[in-house]
Amino acid sequence: MLKMIGKTILHYKIIEKLGEGGMGLLYKAEDTKLERTVAIKFLPRHIASNREERKRFEIEAKAAAALNHPNIATSYAIEEVDDEMFIVMEYIEGQELHELVGAGFKPAPTLTLDKIVDYATQIASGLQAAHEKDVTHRDIKSANIMVTGKGQVKIMDFGLAKVRGGVQLTQVGTTLGTAAYMSPEQAQGLETDHRTDIWSFGVVLYEMLTGKMPFPGDYEQAVIYSILNEEPEFSEEIPANLQQLLLKALAKDPQERYQNVGEVLADLESFDTAQTSGVAKSVGANGHSPLPGNHVFLYGGVAVLIILFASFAYFLNRSQPIDSIAVLPFVNSNNDPDIEYLSDGITETLITKLSQLPQLRVMARSTVFRFKGKDMTAQQVGEELNVRAVLTGAI
Repeated sequence: MLKMIGKTILHYKIIEKLGEGGMGLLYKAEDTKLERTVAIKFLPRHIASNREERKRFEIEAKAAAALNHPNIATSYAIEEVDDEMFIVMEYIEGQELHELVGAGFKPAPTLTLDKIVDYATQIASGLQAAHEKDVTHRDIKSANIMVTGKGQVKIMDFGLAKVRGGVQLTQVGTTLGTAAYMSPEQAQGLETDHRTDIWSFGVVLYEMLTGKMPFPGDYEQAVIYSILNEEPEFSEEIPANLQQLLLKALAKDPQERYQNVGEVLADLESFDTAQTSGVAKSVGANGHSPLPGNHVFLYGGVAVLIILFASFAYFLNRSQPIDSIAVLPFVNSNNDPDIEYLSDGITETLITKLSQLPQLRVMARSTVFRFKGKDMTAQQVGEELNVRAVLTGAI
């Protein structure tokens, strides 16, 4: 692959090298037949020379090439010459989203809250179109997302990620950048589906909002431990309804995650960037405000009830300080479906806030929501989870 610049391969004249990564070398080229600029990715030899990997790649690439959406980079062709295999793609003038992230929306003028919600909506729209065609990306990350000068988002590398799917992602060669976006099921080498893209979307959205990763670590094993066992931290600058969206997108159990990207889009499209308090406009799981009518008054009334009814119901050892806690899902006393979203949201917010206390181990949302609706005492839950305190509440 040396001295590629200026060479013509088939009818593609190589202009310049754009980058390289685990899935090969990327070049800018001119398609001399159709007289257009394209991007060419040469795949690693282990794919081209391995019959099974090659067949799997071709199937995935063909499925990806059938995608036609303004937020997905178009794949034009799969070519082969001299034992080299490459994919010809749409060339996009712009920047990687990773380069635009900066340090979160508040200090970085290039990423305002309006832009973040717009970019997130475009990413979700592209993912929805792919999932409707049964194509899962499996490697969504900010480095795989381009933003043009006009603010159009393009998801790159559809059809490439599944070649590295499953257990292979956790083997030697996985970069720290890729590991940081992996879903828990990917990190454990389990079967994945479209919900793994929803998790990675949540990581990208968190990255845009904060300028950092939700599950940090200095090396791959530390990142994976964080993904499997820890909850992300939220600053007060992030609106409460976006926090709720992130908590659901980043639920460790795929069953508790958004089940499709349409649900994510509904919540994003209902978000009003002009109102960022999260009290007057709290987004529920179905994209609607959880309470009709006078939101602020009702929410305030519920807050009083929480003070009255929430309690540390169980202490494993009252003589020792509380260093671990489980916040059980708040009970919807009236079984009112309009209140259900609020009760879950309160539980998630408490988990998020308590998780920011440095000396306190807080059980993850996916762990405590397993007990929702179960006929168990707080003491039984505390013993099963081995925590010193259990917080319960009712609305």
